[in-house]
Amino acid sequence: MLFAAAILCASPAAVAQEAAKPREWKLSVAVGPAFALGQAADVWAKRIVERSGGTLNVVLVPGASLAKRDPEREFGALRDGAADLAVGSTLHWSAEIDALAVVGLPWLAAEPRQLTQLATGDVRDRLFAAIDQAGAIPLALAPLGHRSIATRASAVRAPDDVRGVDVRIASSHYLIDFYAALGARPHAMPFAEAAVAFEAGRLGAQDGSPAAFVATRVDALGLKHVTLWGAIAELAVFAVNRPVWDSWSAEQRAQVGAAATDAASELAHRAQEEEQTALAALKSRGVELLRLTPSGAAAFAAAAKPIYDKWAAIAGPELVQAAERAVAAPPK
Repeated sequence: MLFAAAILCASPAAVAQEAAKPREWKLSVAVGPAFALGQAADVWAKRIVERSGGTLNVVLVPGASLAKRDPEREFGALRDGAADLAVGSTLHWSAEIDALAVVGLPWLAAEPRQLTQLATGDVRDRLFAAIDQAGAIPLALAPLGHRSIATRASAVRAPDDVRGVDVRIASSHYLIDFYAALGARPHAMPFAEAAVAFEAGRLGAQDGSPAAFVATRVDALGLKHVTLWGAIAELAVFAVNRPVWDSWSAEQRAQVGAAATDAASELAHRAQEEEQTALAALKSRGVELLRLTPSGAAAFAAAAKPIYDKWAAIAGPELVQAAERAVAAPPK
């Protein structure tokens, strides 16, 4: 009775205002705006709102919380409608889209310019086709960067330096295969649990980006060496749920696509700046930074050949050949 009375007492203006309130569209991303990927998702959401004049009300949902806080499930959440839009990493989305594994093939795109070349031209078109076939609408790709390895005892310079080392990794089938192939012992675990293991000496290394090393204070956990080895590259993917895309007008689709292009362009620069800032911070904390020489990278690439071949077969031979041609081509 009280609820019915409240409804009857509501003013017509209030009812009309509630009815006119635009629907919220949920944009998923695995990290918050403290990281370049999260910032890109935030920029995309805000640009959509701006370009649509507020008629498309996009809300950022970080932490992969729409995918049970598992980045490997994020594409599934997007495809199935738990998320309306998403910005994700090719590394994690390759768990559900085999073709995306090509980007992270060991030492395929070890240099920034090579990663940029995977985000353009024929390879981009092939990756877009794979995402579309998997059930979502791809709008943009952007270089996200390379994963590094932080170690306790000494810097990683050669394959022997990784063998037998207990490495904490993000939950990723690819990372498990990669480190196991190099003879390491990968462990996917929450950071709080990993911190205890590092302090107890049960873990000897951490995989991740330099920005993540700074945020988690790996130096305080005794990890005093970071090797920038260019082993695993990542692209950011901007995509929309297909039924959501189909529900928008041509004008709205154009607004969302243009906003994705803006955000991806900014991410390409922001990711580089994020890494340089992180490396400076690590150095100021007494962390030794080592970048592999071409011969050093070649030795690792040879050691990782079995895992390269395994995941190349998963990604698809024609796509891998196109990627190999792209990274070998001179910069445009």
